[in-house]
Amino acid sequence: MENIKKSINRRSFLKASALAGGGLLLNFSWLASAKAAYTIGNNLNAEPTWTEITGYIKITPDNIIKILNPNPEFGQNVMTSLPMMVAEELEADWQKIEVEMGPHDNVKLGPQFTGGSNSVRMYWKPLREAGATARQMLMEAAAQTWKVPIEEVTTKGGILFHQKSGKTGTYGSFASKAAALPIPKEVKLKEPQHFNVVRSARKNVEGLKIVTGKPLFGLDYKQEGMLIAMIVHPPAFGMKLKSFDAAETLKMPGIKAIFSQKLYEDGFEQGGFDTRTFNDMLVVVGKTTWEVMQARKKLNVQWEPAGDTKDTFGGRGQKREVTVPGELESTDAMFKKMQEYAAKPAQQLRKDGDPETAFKNAAQIIERTYNAPFLAHNCMEPMNFFAHVTEEKALVAGPLQAPGWSEPTLAKLLNLPGDKIEIQMTRMGGGFGRRAYGHYLYEAALISKKVNAPVKLVYTREDDMTYGIYRPMYTATYRAALDANKNLIGFHVKGGGIPEHAIHANRFPAGAVDNYLAEGWQIPSNITIGAFRAPRSNFNAAAEQSFLDELAEAMGKDPIDFRLALLKRAKENPVGKDNDYNADRYAGILTLVKEKSGWGKPENKKYNRGVAAYFCHNSYAAHVVDMVMKDGQPYVERVFSAVDCGIVVNPDAAKNMVEGAVVDGIGNAFYGGLTHKNGKPEQSNFHQYRMIRMNETPKKIEVHFVQNDIDPTGLGEPPFPPVFGAVANALFKSTGKRFYNQPFAPDLNKKEGKQI
Repeated sequence: MENIKKSINRRSFLKASALAGGGLLLNFSWLASAKAAYTIGNNLNAEPTWTEITGYIKITPDNIIKILNPNPEFGQNVMTSLPMMVAEELEADWQKIEVEMGPHDNVKLGPQFTGGSNSVRMYWKPLREAGATARQMLMEAAAQTWKVPIEEVTTKGGILFHQKSGKTGTYGSFASKAAALPIPKEVKLKEPQHFNVVRSARKNVEGLKIVTGKPLFGLDYKQEGMLIAMIVHPPAFGMKLKSFDAAETLKMPGIKAIFSQKLYEDGFEQGGFDTRTFNDMLVVVGKTTWEVMQARKKLNVQWEPAGDTKDTFGGRGQKREVTVPGELESTDAMFKKMQEYAAKPAQQLRKDGDPETAFKNAAQIIERTYNAPFLAHNCMEPMNFFAHVTEEKALVAGPLQAPGWSEPTLAKLLNLPGDKIEIQMTRMGGGFGRRAYGHYLYEAALISKKVNAPVKLVYTREDDMTYGIYRPMYTATYRAALDANKNLIGFHVKGGGIPEHAIHANRFPAGAVDNYLAEGWQIPSNITIGAFRAPRSNFNAAAEQSFLDELAEAMGKDPIDFRLALLKRAKENPVGKDNDYNADRYAGILTLVKEKSGWGKPENKKYNRGVAAYFCHNSYAAHVVDMVMKDGQPYVERVFSAVDCGIVVNPDAAKNMVEGAVVDGIGNAFYGGLTHKNGKPEQSNFHQYRMIRMNETPKKIEVHFVQNDIDPTGLGEPPFPPVFGAVANALFKSTGKRFYNQPFAPDLNKKEGKQI
């Protein structure tokens, strides 16, 4: 058993630090709330009496056990997986447990951040501690009542037992007494071999509610007297509001108010997940969504160039100003600018050995450049948020990935203390990083304060797609130096982007090549970007894994065997000391996917096969993509996936996440792309922004997990990046042509003049 010692404090504090690439590393003492429990008062007409044992667990005298899920849910099934961890150590009957979305309370419930594939990872110990602590307190209550040693009390399925006397009792019958006991200073956690809830497949606890249309999402949220608000934003990045005439629009049915409002005043210090795509809001408020949409169309609005602007950011004890350029950018011009920057000296990110000499003495140099456009998140549920703000307090409710990061900014904007702000978290219709940025929450709150009424802010799909917060535009050039015997003697990657580069300098194949150089550069832009499922990695993996395949071909080696040989070197005689990855675990997923896919077996020769593997967010994923030609077009018919994410809490949910990543990756690889002309997004809805269709998804996605007892690591993001490279490598086998520009579909059909 694992002994966990804790320093108890009723107001356990949080410490948070940003992780590169949009993730977070959050550490907090104890379970975030181990304060003595209290009993909620009786309500004879409604709720039963709940006794709170820890911040996460409530029990009724009738032995109904409720577990609060601390983290926002956007489809990754933390509503099931996180409570499973509590139930495991609590020794409760999973079939008799209720799960409820917890309120925003980062003292009682911890960081409450969904992003960076951190939900399970950061709550693995705290939630198990919560369950084990509650169980220990219930056992102590039973031992005192029965006047027996606690060592003789056992538990199973929510029942307490004393075998010698034959006494039994439910958790509910001892909950009130347990809640009054001191919190134990040390609890024992189970060893993995004794798990009976964790590692077993459990269905989504909200599945029935979802398929029967229960009101779970932000767009479902309603309150008496609620008005609808929409924002008219500039038609292009680099423009701002000049003037507007709302005289006639105000006469339209249902319209209550039209006004302009700044999101941030000049000099406002923004936090970690704050952004200001368009700072001047032109707001229309009315009774219904339809009436507001029609009114927006009738507004007479003039826009003007915004010019360069300045943003002020705080955090990490530093305050800095960032100048945002004001030009109206076009994709063709941005691409040309990236080519110019790529030819200039860049920032050195890592250097091993003497790569300059290796390339100078090379018998053969292979050089390839890869490009990718901006990507829109395209969450199924467009941005929305409810707010009711008064002089004394604020209630806000909606889909949000980072409530704890948004609350301080909201408090400053409203001039309210944090304890006067209530954030209710609804289920999210997708997130992928987009809902980590709380500007739409701030907009809703400021609008409510202005009109002095409860308001729901709603984005249309067009608003959502043209508002910014995109995956950046990237490019990277890879070079490899080979000697006369086709041995790899040098490796160089130089990457850039708008407005950031995607290079992870310390990831594979760093550590496996004697002479290695990584460089990066970036170009400022007023097109706002943000975390997009596996930030930076989603491009870096695509380019790197495509290049490694082409390199293996030039060296006359099997692509999997080539990667395994590099990883063997990284394990046995690594170069450098800062390699991010574990070579053994990396090799393990390649070995597993090779076995499960039947790589190299004659019966699979009918498929054009592509492979890719990648490490990010603390986990390892590999895919083998089997492609065929269907109606003259390449079609991914089968995918074999191997993942090492440590202990898999809920295999059912984990498999679903990998399958979703595969489909999402295939769709983005073939079709994903957002372009601009004079600052204006050229795609505003799905008739222009192509998404993968049902008949284009694979017939079979076979998912395999490495079985080990390593604490859980990330899973929502790691399977996504290598899909791009596997598709590109399979495309080469299908067409005989290498693809260097995402999305692949335009280049694939350029000669034929087809639209797909």
